[in-house]
Amino acid sequence: MCAKWQPRDISARRKLCFYLPAPQPPPARHHPSGSATTKRVAAIGSSLHLLTVTMLAGRAFTAPARQCLRRANAPSRWTPALSQTRNYAAAEVAKFKGTKGNDGKYTVTLIEGDGIGPEIAQSVKDIYSAANVPIKWEPVDVTPRLKDGKTVIPDEAIDSVTRNLVALKGPLATPVGKGHVSLNLTLRRTFNLFANVRPCRSIKGYKTPYDDVDTVLIRENTEGEYSGIEHVVVDGVVQSIKLITREASERVLRYAFQHARDIGRKKVRAVHKATIMKMSDGLFLSTARDVSKDFPDIEFDAELLDNTCLKMVTDPLPYNDKVLVMPNLYGDILSDMCAGLIGGLGLTPSGNIGDECSIFEAVHGSAPDIAGKQLANPTALLLSSMMMLRHMGLGDHANNIEQAIFKVLAEGKSITGDLGGKAKTYEYADAVIKALK
Repeated sequence: MCAKWQPRDISARRKLCFYLPAPQPPPARHHPSGSATTKRVAAIGSSLHLLTVTMLAGRAFTAPARQCLRRANAPSRWTPALSQTRNYAAAEVAKFKGTKGNDGKYTVTLIEGDGIGPEIAQSVKDIYSAANVPIKWEPVDVTPRLKDGKTVIPDEAIDSVTRNLVALKGPLATPVGKGHVSLNLTLRRTFNLFANVRPCRSIKGYKTPYDDVDTVLIRENTEGEYSGIEHVVVDGVVQSIKLITREASERVLRYAFQHARDIGRKKVRAVHKATIMKMSDGLFLSTARDVSKDFPDIEFDAELLDNTCLKMVTDPLPYNDKVLVMPNLYGDILSDMCAGLIGGLGLTPSGNIGDECSIFEAVHGSAPDIAGKQLANPTALLLSSMMMLRHMGLGDHANNIEQAIFKVLAEGKSITGDLGGKAKTYEYADAVIKALK
């Protein structure tokens, strides 16, 4: 037993802790007695005082014991941190496990979506048919249902994605009304889609202030500030908890290194704010450094979020040789910022990756004002489907369709109105079909 563990010392510490003076309300001249402000301040003060007393008392009881435990268990300090969670090093993360059917084709779940979704989905189907891609589509309806006060995806849609392991999704509109949450968020949570991959590549023929942009961002998709852990402390005071876990961080970081290797990039950069959020972002950053040791062929470094934003809008070219990986909120902001560098969300593909299932999607809105008018631009959904094909190991088909898309966009003769052209949605698709090799 440690020499410092003396009951009298503990008793003395307890006495000191429990006799801390309670916080006093502000002088009456500032907040008249009985005012709402006085009551609110008093409530917050009492809550904080109780929390402080509890924490200090707990420390008084446990501090000597912790000293003993640290000495008794000293060798465990050197146990690698990542060994405490699931070991992802044994196998590659999130590899496609689907197989072809007896007809020689993969089955892919198709969520056409709302608004312009059916029109742009039809363009994808027509182009795939013309390119002889070995895929057959299984359309499903994901119109939400309220079950026990929660927004849920229909069972038949869940079964389809679970069975096929991959899905292509058009834009979804979240219904307005109490009880409904984002359908996109519901899908991510239902299938545990832990990584959002957002490549942004300049399109020849569509001029922006930036040329030759070719960034790749990977966003942790399940926790951070978007964990949904919020509550009211007292009236007028709300607390939102940022959740970061080693396991979720390791999973997305390991995928980022694997993806960098798959696409031929030699650098991975973690974007963070560990200078301020020392524990949460600090855990993400330390996990990144640990994971990087398993990829000696990939160079690793880190950069503060604000520096990344400043440098990207000043000159994005230095980021063309890297894969950027970051926690949830930072990725949400940075990925849309990068989309702005190349012309907007209508030209930006996206993929949500899970250990078992993955869903590739257009991240733009459903544009109900132009739905059914054949004015929509299907480029984002098409490019997202190229990500899907490569994920499935069908890279040759992806390369053929992608070169046709870029050829049509560069020529500028059959592009939709949002890109400065006059072509209808189906006319754009027909032009891509003619450009196939």
